[in-house]
Amino acid sequence: MPKAFVNGVSINYRVDGQGEPLLLIMGLAGSMQSWIFQKHVFRKHFRVIAFDNRGVGRSDKPIGPYSMRMMADDTVGLMDHLGIEKTHILGVSMGGMIAQEIAINYPDRVKKLVLGCTFAREDETGGHTSHYFKGLGVESDCTDDELRKVSTKMVLTTDFSLAFNNRLYGMIVSRLTWVYAILLPTNGVHAQFVAIVDHDTLDRLHRIEAPTLVITGTQDRIIKPSSTEVIANRITNARLVKLDGGPHAFFVTMKSRFNREVLDFLKDG
Repeated sequence: MPKAFVNGVSINYRVDGQGEPLLLIMGLAGSMQSWIFQKHVFRKHFRVIAFDNRGVGRSDKPIGPYSMRMMADDTVGLMDHLGIEKTHILGVSMGGMIAQEIAINYPDRVKKLVLGCTFAREDETGGHTSHYFKGLGVESDCTDDELRKVSTKMVLTTDFSLAFNNRLYGMIVSRLTWVYAILLPTNGVHAQFVAIVDHDTLDRLHRIEAPTLVITGTQDRIIKPSSTEVIANRITNARLVKLDGGPHAFFVTMKSRFNREVLDFLKDG
């Protein structure tokens, strides 16, 4: 697969389909392969660009710290490499945080924005659930410094086990997690996690100009579903959709509904 050298790192990417560009940004520890249930559908309507964020997959994995702004700059650098002036952007979880930074700092580069299962600030109204903090082995009111010290293995185990509410999915993914934690380099994953801990766009969301779809599952055990209400209320031109019963990885377990909502939004107007 091709790579682009941008912002000091090599970014692994793939382009499929034709038409208006649609950029996909995955969450913590996820490679572009995680979009398997979206790419084959979206490429029928758009020129789909998927890539590995710094720290995972076949992209470079420099030692941290990382920040959401840094990964947003990586993404815009990839757009420049591909000659894309303006694009639709879909980001889920951490990818939604990166997408927020792009829309805030590069408003002229975004056509429409889709923010899935993500948050703007860790506080009483948004951020991670009590299930998530319990999985990490810390209290819900722990300090950022305490969170930064959580082991990567614990982060991966918690993220992947809580992403799917279906027991079968959970069993399969939990086994893959152990393989990931044992066999693959995880310094980049930890740096991504620290970037999530430091993420805060709440007071800047009003600067997002692009029409925005904010979407989540109502049974997300990683990020509070209320986080999406907070985001939608702060963005002027935002629409909120909650998929009843959806887990954090609702774009996998509810792929048909998720894909339809995204396509209807992107193709409208």
